[in-house]
Amino acid sequence: MAALGNPPTGLGASQRRGQDGAMLPLFLYGTLLDPRVLARQSGDPRLARRLLPAKARGFRRVFLRGTPYPTLLAGKRKAAVKGALLRPTPAALARLKAYEGPGYRLTPLTVTTKHGPRRARAWIAAPWRADPARDW
Repeated sequence: MAALGNPPTGLGASQRRGQDGAMLPLFLYGTLLDPRVLARQSGDPRLARRLLPAKARGFRRVFLRGTPYPTLLAGKRKAAVKGALLRPTPAALARLKAYEGPGYRLTPLTVTTKHGPRRARAWIAAPWRADPARDW
């Protein structure tokens, strides 16, 4: 459990926040792209309207071993995973963290949007948990 006043992400301050001090957005690439799933799991039905299309270059979206869920795995430089950026409220972030569970870690990465590259965070499982033979 996070200490009072500390974000529940487990990341250092430099990884949670951008250079302007704002919390880094989340890069969503799996089940949370479905507006109904996002609303149900975040507790906020308005979040889907705030999604900004983005791509994570140099990654593949593959199955998490033994589950129907995806994770990201480093891939060829030309590979790219389509997804979306989201800046959730603290309450929504806490609920989404609970949904993702302990098998995923919020990991910093750079994504590309129509406005150029952006620093973000994504829930990614340890590489040994990914099934590289099965694209999601």
